Amino acid sequence: MATLSDVASRAGVSVSAVSRVLTGAAGARVSDATRQRIRDAARELDYRPNHAARALKLARTNVIALVVPDLPNAIVSDLLRGVQDEGHDRGYMVLLARAESELEGYALPRLLGEGRIDGALVQAGDATPPAELREQIDEGLPVVYVNSNHPDDAGFVDLQDELGAAVATRHLVDLGHERIAFVGGLPSSVTGRRRVAGFREAMADARLPVDEALVTDLGYELTAGRTAVGRILEQRARPSAIVAANINAGFGVLLELRSRGLIVPDDVSVVAIHDAWTADSTWPPLTTVRMPRYELGRAAMAALYERIRGGSVPRVVVSDPPPELIPRESTAPAAH
Repeated sequence: MATLSDVASRAGVSVSAVSRVLTGAAGARVSDATRQRIRDAARELDYRPNHAARALKLARTNVIALVVPDLPNAIVSDLLRGVQDEGHDRGYMVLLARAESELEGYALPRLLGEGRIDGALVQAGDATPPAELREQIDEGLPVVYVNSNHPDDAGFVDLQDELGAAVATRHLVDLGHERIAFVGGLPSSVTGRRRVAGFREAMADARLPVDEALVTDLGYELTAGRTAVGRILEQRARPSAIVAANINAGFGVLLELRSRGLIVPDDVSVVAIHDAWTADSTWPPLTTVRMPRYELGRAAMAALYERIRGGSVPRVVVSDPPPELIPRESTAPAAH
């Protein structure tokens, strides 16, 4: 039996667009040509509505989806644990899905289109524009965005990203470092913009200049961290310390510094935002700023629970516990 995902693949559109057209949803924002293409695809595939799934959608499945950009990620586990614990307390199961817009037939569109979940927690990719996020999510589905890009009118639960970056920067300043580089997220990333703002604020508070040649915005991946270090080391004067805006990029920073013959922390100190068990497994062990990702998961699940039951759109910033410095062996006093 053909599914909404099959129709969407045949018509070359999103599952949510197929759902809106075939159910006659008011205000479905698709062109007449697209609408006809969807109907033709449904007829060619002999699509029949899944009334059982629709009934479930109108009732409750007591299942929600947690959608993250990347599953093999060191910092997903704490978030997932928080969502699961809060979900268990509220009688909900959690399905984990990967959010990649090019995978139209992947888990999230299928879950949305067939009514298998009551709502979704979405941690969007840093390069995903808000307009595309809106297209990916069925308009009738309760959604809360988790510390990531989101449409302007959407509900969200965030971390204190500025404060986290400031804690990392102040740690280096307290160690006597003055020429500090920043390995940041993409310019399109809302968390990336907040973290570089926190870095700049801490540098200004310490009355230290920011050398713009030492500020990069290549992303949070390990490879981005390596590339950023390459650019930073092209400068005439090397920094004595680096703040990495994400632990995954921080691992890349350590690898690239080592590959170029620099010793951490003797030559360059490194601190990264977010903490994970893997930070103890690097050499040297990586100094980090622990962000409350477990508490973020619980708060996000609680907010989604209220949305599912018709509550107001939540806008929450998790501040308890605050960002916490976890000193390890990758930072040391500046050499003078």
